[in-house]
Amino acid sequence: MPAPKITDLPVLSSIEDLLDGVELQPGQGLVAQIYDVLWQLIVSIRLLPGQLITEKEIAEALKASKTPVREALIRLEETGLVSVVPKSGTYVTPIRINTYIEACFIRLQLEIGAVRRAATYNANGRALEQLDEIIEQQSEALSREDFANFFLLDEALHRAFFEMAGVTGAWAVVKRTQSEIHRIRQLKHRFRISRRSVVLRDHKAIVEAIRCGDSDEAQYALVRHIGSLEGELQELAALPELLAFMETSGFTRPGTRTTRT
Repeated sequence: MPAPKITDLPVLSSIEDLLDGVELQPGQGLVAQIYDVLWQLIVSIRLLPGQLITEKEIAEALKASKTPVREALIRLEETGLVSVVPKSGTYVTPIRINTYIEACFIRLQLEIGAVRRAATYNANGRALEQLDEIIEQQSEALSREDFANFFLLDEALHRAFFEMAGVTGAWAVVKRTQSEIHRIRQLKHRFRISRRSVVLRDHKAIVEAIRCGDSDEAQYALVRHIGSLEGELQELAALPELLAFMETSGFTRPGTRTTRT
């Protein structure tokens, strides 16, 4: 079977265009707001890997001073989404296979622990009702083809596993490492690779195992849902066009610069 083709190629857009209409809220943390806006633009691949971004452009577009912009960029650099090149500028980082695999590993290992603990200690009560409600809302979102909300509910369900296990700090660790997973998810979406109906089935299986207090089955269902690292590598290897957008193939677009780190 031929490899799927990208039908919605990422295109280069200026910071001014991307931030058009974005307004920062007074009285709230400016650094956090700017960070969140830029994070969303990067992980949705509207800011392209290798694209140059400047404090001045961002500050002017958001009508903010350079200081909170600079601090937001420092935070993005700490998460690995931008790279500061001396005497050159700040660039969106390439999508790195190694970083992606490491993020998958962190999520898999921590979430295995979370669902096992949830099944062992919290297999009843209001927490299970919350899981059921999220599953129902996901099913409705899928039937409406409301994929943005489907993704948000996906995040909510996985966060709920950690909350149910009483290890919300571990969820915070997972969140800090998942930027590359979000970017590759966006690329898969552009290839029209969709697993949403399978995702919903998997979610139901995980929740049912937790309900039954079966930690082994909860782990099995989760691993089947997230997938093995070997499976991820095989899937990427089968999609050479997707790899063309990643570090190993030197992703570039006219008007952008790709850095090597």
